[in-house]
Amino acid sequence: MTDTTDPHHSIAQRQAWLSVLAHAPRAALAEHAQRCALGQAFDWLREPEIGLALVRARIANRGDRFNLGEVTLTRCIARVSLDGHATAGVGHVLGRDEQRARWVAQLDALLQQPTLHEPLLAEVIHPLRVQREAALAHEQARHAASRVSFYTLQSEATP
Repeated sequence: MTDTTDPHHSIAQRQAWLSVLAHAPRAALAEHAQRCALGQAFDWLREPEIGLALVRARIANRGDRFNLGEVTLTRCIARVSLDGHATAGVGHVLGRDEQRARWVAQLDALLQQPTLHEPLLAEVIHPLRVQREAALAHEQARHAASRVSFYTLQSEATP
């Protein structure tokens, strides 16, 4: 998939951009993918397929693990070759959205290309990350407005 000896493509960095792509709004992802993948010939090593993935959780975020349930997942693998350098990208998205999984796989493959890596990080990943962080901050502020702190409530019973 990616050459682990290449300093530009560490596993942690790739996981980070895949997370950004998987959480990106569909419209924004479509815009970036169609613009970036224009004119590229992709080979589909694995066509989009829909299946189930088991979700595990922990009791109180630190206790024993338990099986929470199953979620629908769409996955695919695309390969692109530019200047004799072939890379394979993976696309995993929650739900039954084959096109969205294709876009993630295409962008992942292009991000691993040495000549496209830095421009795509700047033009695609950074704006999508900023957009997601702003949406999360807005959601947290919306929830914080209705938060109740039970430790600060005064008892109604008089001693």
